[in-house]
Amino acid sequence: MENKKIVNCILQEFQSYQQVKAIAIGGSISAKTNDSKSDIDVYIFVDKDIPVIERESFVKKYSSKYEVGGEYFGSGDEFFVDKINQQLDVMYWNTIWFEGIIDNIWCKHYPSNAYTTAFLYTLKNFEIIFDTDNWLRNLQRSINTNYPLELKQNIIKRNLMLMKEKPFASYYEQIEKAIKRNDIVSINHRITAFLASYYDVIFATNELLHPGEKRLIQYAKDNCKVLPKDFEENIIKLLTLPTNKILTILNEIYANLKIIL
Repeated sequence: MENKKIVNCILQEFQSYQQVKAIAIGGSISAKTNDSKSDIDVYIFVDKDIPVIERESFVKKYSSKYEVGGEYFGSGDEFFVDKINQQLDVMYWNTIWFEGIIDNIWCKHYPSNAYTTAFLYTLKNFEIIFDTDNWLRNLQRSINTNYPLELKQNIIKRNLMLMKEKPFASYYEQIEKAIKRNDIVSINHRITAFLASYYDVIFATNELLHPGEKRLIQYAKDNCKVLPKDFEENIIKLLTLPTNKILTILNEIYANLKIIL
């Protein structure tokens, strides 16, 4: 109870910034899948940047271990809240930028190289804490519609091309070349990309928003109505068997995926 009170105090103080239009909690906390290792993901929507010097002054009141002004994955601050022994990951998202993402995906149906609808999943599952003019709630409502057929088709087409169907430089071809060169770093890098597109196709086929990077096997098993044959077994094989088996497993994964489309 004390932990929640301190977190609420921090969130209320964020609301005092003039630049802040909305605040939400996301990640495993909002999805109710958090555990003792989970951070608290806080999304601060701003119409213009809060100066880093102001953010650092704010964070210092609650933390002796922090990193402010990080731009590794977008603008954000990470800090360990001393009194509750828990980390807060704070992301600052520009409102115009975020509106553009939602519009490009849900309305204009632009696909990505994997993770196409991950931002939409985050939006849908936000716990909204503060929201001037219902701006964030209105964005949530805007995606509370049937999964767009054109988006589904575009995601499937683009990511199948990337996986194997492109005439040049598909992930499969790149893995094949890397195996011949015995380039283990490249092999693993391209397998990761192959699997990322694989999941994007699976979630689009099931008309589900992409949940991100964590616990994907279990999430797919729990939520997808249709999955490729030997779905879990083949992923485990791909990631554990010797290099000389990789292309055989990739071909099986790809063929089984095509069957469900």
